[in-house]
Amino acid sequence: MSESVASGVPRARRWDEQRWVVDNVIKAVGIEWDQARISYTLGPCGTEAAGDFAGVRARARRFSDISRAFEKAAARRERMARAFEAGRAFVSARDSWFIAALLYGGAQWPIFENNARNVRLDDAKTACYQAYVRHADRVIHEVSIPFRDTTLPAYLHMPPGVPAGTPVPAVLGISGMDSFKEMRCALYGDKLLQRGFAVLAIDGPGQGTALVRRGIRVTEDAFADVGRAAVAWLRGHPDVDGDRIAVFGASFGSFWATQVAAAVPDLAACAVAFVCHEPGLRTLFETASPTFKVRFMYMAGFSDEEEFDRWAAKLDVLPLAERVTAPYLAIAGEDDELSPVEHTYRLLDAMQTPKQMLVYEGESHGLHTGTSSSLGPHAGTYVADWLRARVDGVPMDSEHSFVDLAGTVQTRPWSAELVDEASER
Repeated sequence: MSESVASGVPRARRWDEQRWVVDNVIKAVGIEWDQARISYTLGPCGTEAAGDFAGVRARARRFSDISRAFEKAAARRERMARAFEAGRAFVSARDSWFIAALLYGGAQWPIFENNARNVRLDDAKTACYQAYVRHADRVIHEVSIPFRDTTLPAYLHMPPGVPAGTPVPAVLGISGMDSFKEMRCALYGDKLLQRGFAVLAIDGPGQGTALVRRGIRVTEDAFADVGRAAVAWLRGHPDVDGDRIAVFGASFGSFWATQVAAAVPDLAACAVAFVCHEPGLRTLFETASPTFKVRFMYMAGFSDEEEFDRWAAKLDVLPLAERVTAPYLAIAGEDDELSPVEHTYRLLDAMQTPKQMLVYEGESHGLHTGTSSSLGPHAGTYVADWLRARVDGVPMDSEHSFVDLAGTVQTRPWSAELVDEASER
């Protein structure tokens, strides 16, 4: 029996009824039918891993193929890493350990319960990443962040070339609902690390090892407590400048990072990209691929769909807007298919803090389908530069920037009229 329909896992009506549709869509358009899964997992690995991920793409012809395709690729990379180590080619081993870890993490995504297979894959991911850390060309600390009555697994990545004992600014990195902490920093040339930031990459409630090995589920307000705990921990670290801590959230992490910014009033900045700000997340859970809903039910610990629907209806960051005091940046696609962009406009308009929004014309959630994102500012570069300016105290005005299909950026002061314009598109 497939992991996704085994006894005890969440049951969602659209997932049960449309599984055959999902399989046929994957057969027709490939593994990235719902989002750019190959691209965003390959990205941190670099071009050497392109062949590994091309193999996954070729093997995955239906939903049940995805996990085993990723696992086969991961096992191959792990064997390569061991062979490199045996030959004392430690740099090559390092690269292969990293790639193997992310491939094992990809193999976990289609599994919607903490079964033996998911646990085994998580252990393999962790072991490969720990092997990478041993050979890394920068300092990486495996740490545990106190959280309520347990701890959250995390890695603290230090920027290269900075002597120990030299406090540096830090970013709390919060990934989305399909991601895990090992993906947060790139193998080479990470944009935040290269700009002198330490990065705390964390598995929050409902994510990665925190979910699979520690059983920590996401709740309505869990990430507010995550933010308080993580920032307090960072401020106690001798190599972190406690006055220059920011948060960055991607995809559903944009929702959670906003909760963090509302809960921790003295952050230096909050940046979010690939936004999820719709109150109740109806578009994400009811009109997007049914995999989003069934996965989030697993993350939150629900098996009954009606009970989950009542709970999900309460998910809303708009009431928190006035509590956000840090400068705030949102980067979004004009035609986001997971969270209509007008909800992000309303959120920013309700904030009293300096805010900026960068919107790409005609783009989808992942900013990977159109010329506005390919010709305009690179979202990751824009975020990294913006965060560096904020921790360095560079003043900013509240502005709205629109990237057209030619990549040209048109900037104007923020005004309430922007909300009306977004609603009319």
